[in-house]
Amino acid sequence: MKHIALLAVTLLPLAAGPALSQTASWGPGADDAAFSRMLAASFKDKGIAKVDRLTQDETQAFCSDPEAAASPAAAARRERIEAANMATVKWPSDGQWLGDWKQGEAIAQSGRGNTWTDKPDGANGGNCYNCHQISPAEISYGTIGPSLTQYGALRGRDEETLKATWAKIYNAKASNACSNMPRAGHMGILGETQIKHLMALLFDPKSPVNASPVNTQPGPAK
Repeated sequence: MKHIALLAVTLLPLAAGPALSQTASWGPGADDAAFSRMLAASFKDKGIAKVDRLTQDETQAFCSDPEAAASPAAAARRERIEAANMATVKWPSDGQWLGDWKQGEAIAQSGRGNTWTDKPDGANGGNCYNCHQISPAEISYGTIGPSLTQYGALRGRDEETLKATWAKIYNAKASNACSNMPRAGHMGILGETQIKHLMALLFDPKSPVNASPVNTQPGPAK
């Protein structure tokens, strides 16, 4: 938690000034308990955004100190955390992995949802393009995650690959305890049908994701 203190302080409203001044130090080694109290006092419920979002589960607490989480001494705990996250994965209730890739593209494009201005019954987006290149037609995408172009074409659609991909979307911490990827299914960001649509975007042969790469070599001079 010490490693996120500076970022959190920059996000606090001006009203948090007095609380900040009451602490002895906020440099390296600042007291985690004091920081937690300041953080809790600096936010309030607003709309569907509740302060319980500040409460970390074991996975989040483990990864809040990346140096400790990556140490060899933490290997056994990391494996246990990954296994616990894998146990949360809910597989397709009807055994069908794929939905509609066109709806999957719309979900991947949308980053809307879970803010205080959103309605409780509103559908969330996946915000997938924020971290991944997906459809080659989209020129705006993030690079935090790997490119997903040709995903299904390169990997095939065997049961093991479909299951691993579903688990990655549902709860990315199942395969990497400190993955940057949100736990879309586990945290209730996306529902089963939405995950099926994203799976179709990645695996359906008709999806632009799996279209044959365009030959970019220059043709003969005319």
